[in-house]
Amino acid sequence: MSAAVRHHAPDPAARRPLLQVQGLARAFGGLRAVDALSFDVAAGEIVGLLGPNGSGKTTALNLISGALRPDGGSVRFQGLELAGQPAHRIVRAGIARTFQLVRVFQSMTVLQNVQAGLMFGASRGAGAGLDPGDAQLLLGQVGLAGQAARRADELTYIDQKRLELARALALRPRLLLLDEWLAGLNPSELVEGVALIRSLHARGMTVLMVEHVMDAIRTLCDRCVVMSSGARIAEGTPAEVLSDPKVVQAYLGDDDLEAAHV
Repeated sequence: MSAAVRHHAPDPAARRPLLQVQGLARAFGGLRAVDALSFDVAAGEIVGLLGPNGSGKTTALNLISGALRPDGGSVRFQGLELAGQPAHRIVRAGIARTFQLVRVFQSMTVLQNVQAGLMFGASRGAGAGLDPGDAQLLLGQVGLAGQAARRADELTYIDQKRLELARALALRPRLLLLDEWLAGLNPSELVEGVALIRSLHARGMTVLMVEHVMDAIRTLCDRCVVMSSGARIAEGTPAEVLSDPKVVQAYLGDDDLEAAHV
């Protein structure tokens, strides 16, 4: 993947943030997993949420998406306060997500998985009538057009990831949260995955992605927010944050950082 092909960050002054996270906090016993975290995501951006293992990235996504309740802070989406709201209300507001471990309905067909998502889309009420063409269109967008009748547990790993993504898109989000969606892919699958995320962005999707694949971060992201020990330690373009000494230290540690400069 080439780092030369990437999107230009929207001018923060040109538009109101789609997502505003302010002072977000969550502790588990004495561990502050997310500590006064603040950042914005503008409409049309791809923002990377980075940090070493255990830095609080997935917990932050869980707080934004309603999988966990925050101890404090604010999560505003399109001006609406969502902090502490249940996950189904946050979905209806226009935020959908994928997970580190793929979550699909294994015993259902590919088509049925996507139809389940459509039932709870942000622009629909539960039980609303479904257009079968909607699910087929989404499957085509993620590269599963010919597999609608297969059971989900028959799919390859990357195709199960594609299915989970299609089901998230079926929720009609304006903001898509990707939690290490590219993890575990081989080099050719990784190229396909990056191209798929780029295609969704080209259709107008705003993305906040937790990721460890740095080539993908450099290729896809307009900005990055870097966490360590639950707190934000850096923010900027991929090139800026990945060369920031605080970020290098967070990933490598003091001893390795000193060795890296020998």
